Amino acid sequence: MPHSPKAPLAIVQLGIPPAAVSARVGEQADWFIQALNLQQGEYCIIRPHLGESLPDYATLSAAILSGSWAMVTDHADWSERTAAWIRGAIDYRLPLLGVCYGHQLMAYALGGTVADNPQGWERGRVIVEQFGNSDPLLASLPTQFPVWLSHRQTVLIPPQGAQVLARSPLDACQIIRYTPEALSVQFHPEFDAHIMAACQPADTAFAYDDSQAPDWARSVLVQFLHRAITPQVNVF
Repeated sequence: MPHSPKAPLAIVQLGIPPAAVSARVGEQADWFIQALNLQQGEYCIIRPHLGESLPDYATLSAAILSGSWAMVTDHADWSERTAAWIRGAIDYRLPLLGVCYGHQLMAYALGGTVADNPQGWERGRVIVEQFGNSDPLLASLPTQFPVWLSHRQTVLIPPQGAQVLARSPLDACQIIRYTPEALSVQFHPEFDAHIMAACQPADTAFAYDDSQAPDWARSVLVQFLHRAITPQVNVF
């Protein structure tokens, strides 16, 4: 279905960070707003964990599902409600991008299997490898590119009919395409080194480096929004 370029982007914030994280770098919605340089009126923030209603698909141009400190396998009421909304959004053909928890929740909502990553906690700066460049959203990216990651759970089995587009050393499902409008990524395209550092335990030692250019992971986020709100390229 058509989506008006004047309609806002929904940032579906799935939970809140620990207080020490939010004090340093804000909350998940803030990171997407900054990464995309969004202006007031161009977005709305939905917080299902606070009991907020998920929006009517017809009122949106697209939606991004954020990361979380929760676990999909906890099956919290707000998470299950969001999963049901995702299924409706897929039927409506609303452009969707899931990130980290949002990635896992999309896969779970559409019939995939999410569980603890048997390879352990994947975090820090990691190289992701995509399987060719056949997806329009990823066509400009190199075969291998660095991303920020921090996750304990993973998509073990993608939904039937979904296409896995990229992997990392500890995760076989880094990018999943579900429909022409819906994609999800395990990594954090909205992160920079400062956010990554704030999200790690105080005793964690990483060499954070933001010097690599271009930021290929960020380009996935930017291209998603561009394609969602620009009618002449609103084909994924």
